[in-house]
Amino acid sequence: MTKRMLIMVGAVLLLIVVLAFGKYMQIKKLIASSPKPGAQVVTAVKAQTAEWQPQLSSVGTLAPVRGVDVTTEIAGLVREVRFKSGDEVKAGQVLFELNADSDVAQLRALQAAADLSATTLKRDKLQLTAQAISQAQVDADEADLKSKQALVAQQKALVAKKTIRAPFAGKLGITAINPGQYLNPGDKLVTLQTIDTVYVDFYVPQKQLASLSIGQKLNLTSDAYPGVAFPAKVTSISPKVDAATRNVQVQATVPNAKRQLLPGMFANVALDQGELKKYLTLPQTAITYNPYGSTVFVLAPPPANAKDPLKDDKGQPYLVAQQVFVTTGPTRGDQVAILTGVKDGQTVVTSGQLKLKNGTPATIDNKVQPANSPNPTPQEH
Repeated sequence: MTKRMLIMVGAVLLLIVVLAFGKYMQIKKLIASSPKPGAQVVTAVKAQTAEWQPQLSSVGTLAPVRGVDVTTEIAGLVREVRFKSGDEVKAGQVLFELNADSDVAQLRALQAAADLSATTLKRDKLQLTAQAISQAQVDADEADLKSKQALVAQQKALVAKKTIRAPFAGKLGITAINPGQYLNPGDKLVTLQTIDTVYVDFYVPQKQLASLSIGQKLNLTSDAYPGVAFPAKVTSISPKVDAATRNVQVQATVPNAKRQLLPGMFANVALDQGELKKYLTLPQTAITYNPYGSTVFVLAPPPANAKDPLKDDKGQPYLVAQQVFVTTGPTRGDQVAILTGVKDGQTVVTSGQLKLKNGTPATIDNKVQPANSPNPTPQEH
């Protein structure tokens, strides 16, 4: 009985071994027949050294060299408007005429009184010569004449104020004033701007004050004209630092012959600082930022001792990804400077890093490249 049980147990064990071996061979065959993973498609560029101009960036506001809202000093009824909105005017050109009939009449009356005082003074001087009157009478006549002449000058100034002129040459804005309209002192009549040259006012941190100088060149851009850089130069630096922000105000002069820039617009200011520097440059999309450091994937041929490397249709081994740590420097536009970790000429992955790890084979397809411009413009343009 015991011998028969041992035979049965042995048979069962033998069956289990045979089944396990068969399953092992089946799995081995499936693993051998399964396709090897293909190469991952990425975009890549060769790291290259480029010249960088250190710049200080700020946002400024454009202001006219001369600009004013023309107003009236005295009240009056508009008789005539002598321009059209948007006209170019010269200095002293008449813009508005106010009704001055009563003021002119008053001027004539005062002028007549002054003329009479002058005649009286002339006659009394002749009588003084003949000793017919005293010197005191002549002195009184002279004082009376000066008083009458002062009243005439005052009235002339009042009449002149009823003619509103351009204080300087420039371009007029849009007016809503019409003949027959009554004006009060201080009412805004029309804006007048000189814009052949404009100012840009901006602020820089106090730590950059030592690098600022009169005549320093800069460029400014406006979203109204994407891709266009307007040259300018620093013409004034405020002698006072804002105690609240610790910034100093800087003013630059911008030639504006085409009158593209208008007062009130904002502009991005790029102020050149120091000499040109050379940096190894990569697109910012190539950098993977982690808590433990910044990394990139470098593509290189597989090592000589690699076993059965994956090959392409032409029989050439695919490049292999290798993750390396880098130290980044300043940025400009879509680009970032690499201080350490990558050498000039190395091929660096710019997109598709999430599919990679050390040793992953990769193929490069640069039909669609990430942005890599030092001076990018908005995509909608």
